[in-house]
Amino acid sequence: MIKIIKVLFLLLPLVMFAQDSVKEKELINKQVDAWHLAAAEANFNDYFSIMSDDAVFIGTDATENWQLDAFKKFAKPYFDRGKAWSFIALERNVYIDKAGKLAWFDELLDTQMKICRGSGVLKKIGGRWKIAHYVLSIAVPNENVDELVDIKQDFDNNLIERLKQ
Repeated sequence: MIKIIKVLFLLLPLVMFAQDSVKEKELINKQVDAWHLAAAEANFNDYFSIMSDDAVFIGTDATENWQLDAFKKFAKPYFDRGKAWSFIALERNVYIDKAGKLAWFDELLDTQMKICRGSGVLKKIGGRWKIAHYVLSIAVPNENVDELVDIKQDFDNNLIERLKQ
């Protein structure tokens, strides 16, 4: 009987961590969904309140590596027009570090650009999950990659040369 109690005592933290992890993943999913919804509803303040003060947004264009203030400046006209962008998660995978302070996710999105992939990192700040880093990519079927490379070849070659200088 004492052995059973010892085993249960040892397993209890694992069960509690698993329950906490499920709860935290639900909170993260709600937070990322709220972030996407704020963009769809052109709610500038809600959208940016979900991002950390040191957030980075990487867009689909190779030149889009936005630090938070620059991203706000870029995005403001879209929000002011009442139509930013609409991303709806089709699927999402969420992972949390053992300390419960960092999380990362990947998602497939239904967007105006058709299927895109997003991935991000969240930090727990003041008990709330905040997006610290987000990367948006246009998903390209493997059988269409050669066509896409042809389309973007001139732009990419020019950018590569500029970045090498």
